[in-house]
Amino acid sequence: MKKVFSRTKALKPVPFHYCPGCGHSILHRLVAEVIEEMDLIDRAIGVPPAGCAVLAYNYFDVDMGEAPHGRGAAVATGIKRVLPDRLVFTYQGDGDIAAIGTAETIHAANRGEKITAIFVNNAVYGMTGGQMAPTSILGQVTTTTPRGRDSSREGFPINFTEVLARIKGTAYAARTSLHDPAHVLKTKRILRKAFEAQMGGLGFSVVEVLSPCPTNWKMSPPRAFEWVKEEMVKHYPLGVFKEIEGGSLAD
Repeated sequence: MKKVFSRTKALKPVPFHYCPGCGHSILHRLVAEVIEEMDLIDRAIGVPPAGCAVLAYNYFDVDMGEAPHGRGAAVATGIKRVLPDRLVFTYQGDGDIAAIGTAETIHAANRGEKITAIFVNNAVYGMTGGQMAPTSILGQVTTTTPRGRDSSREGFPINFTEVLARIKGTAYAARTSLHDPAHVLKTKRILRKAFEAQMGGLGFSVVEVLSPCPTNWKMSPPRAFEWVKEEMVKHYPLGVFKEIEGGSLAD
């Protein structure tokens, strides 16, 4: 019998701890598949800071570092500068990359650091109890916005990938989603593009992935995937915002 599906070698044979319906499990698989297909298992280094994916080293069967909360880009920068032939990627939540890690991420992009930031946007602080995140949409109920996020009190959601796309050192910036099979496949293609930009020496790359959080959204997994499509995509349009095809960022 012909085998048509198998575990990628870039993931360890252990079960995920993530909540049912969480997007991290899907995204871990996609990242690992791309690493294997690019023949980079022995050259990949992941850097997860604090957040739901802080234990990603239990799942990826590649070298993994660890960063303090928000410092993923800083740690990844140090690794990449010492080991420039490696594929170095951060794996960060929205609170991590767009709140405590804002400065590190923006300045890494501004310097054109040849790293890839994988930015998981579930519009809430998942690990610590469902508080409002920088990406929580207007009207969204969280544990710290029980009446819904109000721009007059909590400000507006940050479209952080669009901000990074405008920085000269950014070579590739895109936003995708996990809300249906077609977008899962598109996410994989976009991840590969980002990794190729890094390995081609083009500069900083970032992939934002809209991901469901059924537990903190107080929804069933199917409804959470629907909410990504119906609500999150309105505020966070999908697409490639910047792509440097070749040459240098100074061209």
